Amino acid sequence: MPIRELPQNLVNQIAAGEVVERPASVLKELLENSLDAGAGRIKVDVEGGGVRRIAVTDNGNGISSDELPLALARHATSKISSLTDLDAVQTLGFRGEALPSMASVSRLTVTSRQPGEKSGWKLMADGGELDRPAPAAHPEGTTVDVRDLFFNVPARRKFLRTEKTEFSHIDKVFRKLALSRFDVEWVLTHNRRESLRLPAAAGRLEQERRVAAVCGDAFIESAIHVDYSAAGLRLHGWIAAPTFSRSQADLQYFYLNGRMVSDKLVRHAVRHAYRDTLFHGRHPAYLLYLTMDPAQVDVNAHPAKHEVRFRDGRTVHDFVSHTVSRALAETRPAAEAVAPTRLHAEGAAGPVRHQPALDMQSRAQGTVAEQVGLYRRLHETPAPAPVTGDRDHPLGTAVAQVHGVYIVAQTPSGVVIVDMHAAHERIVYEALKEEADNGQVRSQPLLVLMALEVSETEAEIAERHADAFREFGLVLDRSGPATLTVREVPVLLADTGIEQLVRDVIADIVEHGSTARLAERRNELLATMACHGSLRANRQMTLPEMNALLRQMEATPRADQCNHGRPTWTHLTMAELDRLFLRGR
Repeated sequence: MPIRELPQNLVNQIAAGEVVERPASVLKELLENSLDAGAGRIKVDVEGGGVRRIAVTDNGNGISSDELPLALARHATSKISSLTDLDAVQTLGFRGEALPSMASVSRLTVTSRQPGEKSGWKLMADGGELDRPAPAAHPEGTTVDVRDLFFNVPARRKFLRTEKTEFSHIDKVFRKLALSRFDVEWVLTHNRRESLRLPAAAGRLEQERRVAAVCGDAFIESAIHVDYSAAGLRLHGWIAAPTFSRSQADLQYFYLNGRMVSDKLVRHAVRHAYRDTLFHGRHPAYLLYLTMDPAQVDVNAHPAKHEVRFRDGRTVHDFVSHTVSRALAETRPAAEAVAPTRLHAEGAAGPVRHQPALDMQSRAQGTVAEQVGLYRRLHETPAPAPVTGDRDHPLGTAVAQVHGVYIVAQTPSGVVIVDMHAAHERIVYEALKEEADNGQVRSQPLLVLMALEVSETEAEIAERHADAFREFGLVLDRSGPATLTVREVPVLLADTGIEQLVRDVIADIVEHGSTARLAERRNELLATMACHGSLRANRQMTLPEMNALLRQMEATPRADQCNHGRPTWTHLTMAELDRLFLRGR
């Protein structure tokens, strides 16, 4: 075929394919236009999953009558005027192709009125064919009404899903954009029934209510608030505790200068910060906002503006990872976490007072009471001192060990149950990391050298990486073709099974390969060592030892989870215990 120019209607429909993928992509562009227009209230009316109709009404700045035709002209925009503006875009939209693309594949009407004008103006387009602007009654702001999407492109329309599926995509986009601007009121209706209303949120409490409405109550209940600024960057928002991890990466929201984006660099930075607190295969949940100089980021890197390109990606990565890591380091037992309040009958919050719902002993009568009294006289022993829990220590006072696995402690408001191996593993791991960060893990010479029989390959690897072993506090010599001699071990692990520890570290080094890879995987090796140096099941502990472990947990970063992301402790209030036994019912 000879080279020729395409017809204008075909050009418009091809271009529309880049912008209008489904009804949800129409809504995204319209909502971003409303936000760019300075709207403080946005109402969305959807019918038939968005295929039949999507109408977005805002109270923004509006469009004048002489600019309405330009609003539907390709690459006409009020948001940029030069290449310099493109280098530092501060609006959500800037290409000017959204409205004309929609108009080419739908029946579109734009009605708008600017502040101070006596009347509004309306412009209609049918498959890209424009009418003349006409006066119309309309409040200050703009309404864009998109009907019969893809009515003139049957091949595109047949690929749309069911009404329920398409509306679920619309709802998802609406909620994501609602999280980008707390100062705006958002209303969504579907088939003339209100689906979601989110009032404007000024203070942090109101903002967290909106977050709970979008992300769920469980997210905000486990969330850690983040707000940190440095080097012209500011990161704020909420990250969920590692125990609230997800099986999929479906609760990860990130906004750059108010723009909703999905960026691989940021996802990796957050994942890196969670690296030793997540259970295997789990994903973190977060809602984060990054503010930076618009000139330092290219928002024109993706056709749908979903991705961006940072001019200094390493700085952004390190800043995000460091900020999230610092917040997670504070996930340790805190007084407010284990001392909840209970509402009195008057409604005022006060300290927990456990009141027995029923005094069973007072009901003992006759023979039963006599038998109990006789038993007590025959077996009188000194009464133990009551344990009330320590208000200065969030994890309370240890009272018992269960099956050599769990420690039970009493607090002023209930009981705490601690997985002693998981807790001690975190304590040892953080101590090893601190020593490694300071230069080298402290080692201790063995009084009796230990000889290990290994394969020749393992002996060769241990000899080749002797300096790497020394950095981890292990001093090894190759004393034979398949023999290693252990001379020094880390001080923190001196009382552990040295042979198995050395074999596992060698296995990790074999897996990770070069010395450069060892540096990258340092924490994984330290985690392996910490696991071997932790208390094992059936290790009987005295009460002073248990209390010492609890105090160490309270002073250790990330003590709420072990190195593998499992929780290290849980708290049961008296109210929860009462419910278990139906007390007060």
